[in-house]
Parts: sequence; structure tokens; C-alpha cells
Amino acid sequence: MRYFFVGGGFTSKLAYGSGYFRMNLKIPKNSKGIITTFYLTSPILENQGTNHDELDFEFLGNNGPPYILSTNVFAQDSGHREQQFKLWFDPTSDFHEYAILWNENQIVFYIDKVPIRVFKNHKKMGARYPTLPMNIKTSLWNGTSWLGPVDWSKGPFLANYRSFKVHGCTYDYSNTTKCYSSGYAWNAWKLEPDEEKNYENVRKKYLVFDYCKANLAHRFVECQIVD
Repeated sequence: MRYFFVGGGFTSKLAYGSGYFRMNLKIPKNSKGIITTFYLTSPILENQGTNHDELDFEFLGNNGPPYILSTNVFAQDSGHREQQFKLWFDPTSDFHEYAILWNENQIVFYIDKVPIRVFKNHKKMGARYPTLPMNIKTSLWNGTSWLGPVDWSKGPFLANYRSFKVHGCTYDYSNTTKCYSSGYAWNAWKLEPDEEKNYENVRKKYLVFDYCKANLAHRFVECQIVD
């Protein structure tokens, strides 16, 4: 069977080496089979397959509830570090803020300023971690091969983006460690006690898939590390 992918999106002109990236987003209604995204990504090196870095928010279109949000981390590889959440609100009815904090030590995914996922840098223990310069991107496309057929009679499918905010370090190819400077506030990030409580609560109630608890967990060093 052949699948044809159609859609659209936009990207930043600049590439970043660290930062805090926020977007307000409302996904389309009745969008079974349609994926709406907000993510950071480095260019895919064609001669090395999918050997690139990427940090994903992906809304797995359906006619919910429940509405499922998938997060993923690529670290110069093909990813497969999915953690998926059953959203506690309707992302089609109003705008919500989705944010990614990325620095040398950790990556944090936020919804409405509540941390839902923390991915720490465990390179010293043999794990992989994103370090390549990444652009900010969005897309809306038909994920037929992943989510099944699209009901095109429900179209057009429109995602709404607004209030895009970037506090980021533009990548400098002549000074590749510049973006790890302590002069950037996001590089000193840590969870405050109330954020830690909210983080644990979200994961307890709404995490529905974790790659570290799946059959492929043995492929990832970080899954064997207890923080």
C-alpha cells in the first residue's frame, strides 16, 4: 500500500543551541489521522539516514476525547523515545501554551507552564543527548501510515498558532559552546518544589505510554539510570 503525505508548516530562519521556546496552539477538530506538531529539529543528514536531533510535540489527531499528545527525543538517531499523555483538556476548543526548554543538562516539555517530561543529559554514562543546532518548526500533515486513514470529508484541517516566543541562543559555528554559557538564564534551570509536585501529578495521572517501560527499553541507556 502506498501513502501520500500532504500538509504544511513553517520554520525559523535561525538555528539555536539552547533556549526556551514557547507556542500557543489550538489543533483542528475531527482530525482523525492528522498530526499537528511543534518541535525543534536539526537538518536530516541524508547520507546518514535519520541521524539528526529533534524534540517533538505531536498531537495524534482523533475525534477525542481522549486527546493524545506524543513527545519524542531524537539524539543523532531515529528517536523512538516516545512518551505519550492523555490530555486533561480539549486542545481543539482553546489555545494552550506548549514549551520546550533545552540546555546542556536537560530538556523539559511544558504544557501551560506545567512540566510534563524531563529528559536529562546522561552522556557521561553512555546515553545519547541532543547537541546539534536546531531550528523551530511546526507542521500539519496526514499520518496515515501511523494513525490510519483520514476522513477527508471533515476537512479542511486548520491548526492555529499564536504568541510564539523565543528566548534562545543563536548557534555560533565558530564557538560551539557559547550556548552553554551561565549568562543565559535557562541554562541554570531547575524544578521548583511546586513544579516538582505538578510534574509528578501529571505523570501519575496522564502518562499513557513510556518507551522506558516498553519492549524497546533495553536499547536506551537512560532507561537503566535511576535519577
